[in-house]
Amino acid sequence: MHMPISDTVNLSLLAANERQARHNRQRFDAWGLFCINVMSSPGAGKTILLEQTIRALQDKQAMAVLEGDMTTRLDAQRLAGLGVPVVPITTGRSCHLDAAMVSTGLQLLQQQCDPASLDLLWVENVGNLVCPAEFAVGEHCKLVLLSVTEGDDKPLKYPVMFREADCVLITKVDLLPHVPADLGFIGNHVRQINPHCAVFPVSALTSAGLGDWLAWLAQQLLAKGPSPPESPTAHQWSEATSTDNHLTAPHSPPVPPACATDDLP
Repeated sequence: MHMPISDTVNLSLLAANERQARHNRQRFDAWGLFCINVMSSPGAGKTILLEQTIRALQDKQAMAVLEGDMTTRLDAQRLAGLGVPVVPITTGRSCHLDAAMVSTGLQLLQQQCDPASLDLLWVENVGNLVCPAEFAVGEHCKLVLLSVTEGDDKPLKYPVMFREADCVLITKVDLLPHVPADLGFIGNHVRQINPHCAVFPVSALTSAGLGDWLAWLAQQLLAKGPSPPESPTAHQWSEATSTDNHLTAPHSPPVPPACATDDLP
């Protein structure tokens, strides 16, 4: 039985991407650089989450960002304002970053800094809950964001994305009083697809839950590779799914950027 030509082409593309992703991973490991692939649908809060995380870690970790976007450099400009090296990758009509694009981004990054001097590389993927999950880029960790405004059923409707995730952040929990979403349902749906995934409800706007996310990230960086993630405790989930469905946390002042970078290319 012969496979359709389209299926054969897709398999060839995925195989070529896997080869390049392995090469990227070898480079990351040689540099001692931990890479996180950040994925979500458009508007789930990837960029603001990165802003808050970079601010929190800036005095402890040397970081850079490869910023994927279809047509603009708006997000890249926001992140460059934090004083970290940023390489914008404009994908045009492509709805995801692939390993070859990231390889090119690494070449451009080397024009700004020595990757071996970095601890952490963020790859902010194009907003899409489908294609990015199928194209590895050589990352050590896949981080998926899902906002409460998207509904409880997205893990079940887009299972490949959530099956691949090492960590899922349920974002925009400050909006829970205003949207028909249930954190318990979302968490259960994620674990139905991926029982070993870490799940944390967060709000980048109010800083709710960011401490748990940063603690998990610190564990991954300490191990220099994805270790078995810890699930939120029953106490954390009982707080997250309280009757008012609202999380609160003290807002920490942002850490000033440690250095400045040149204008974006």
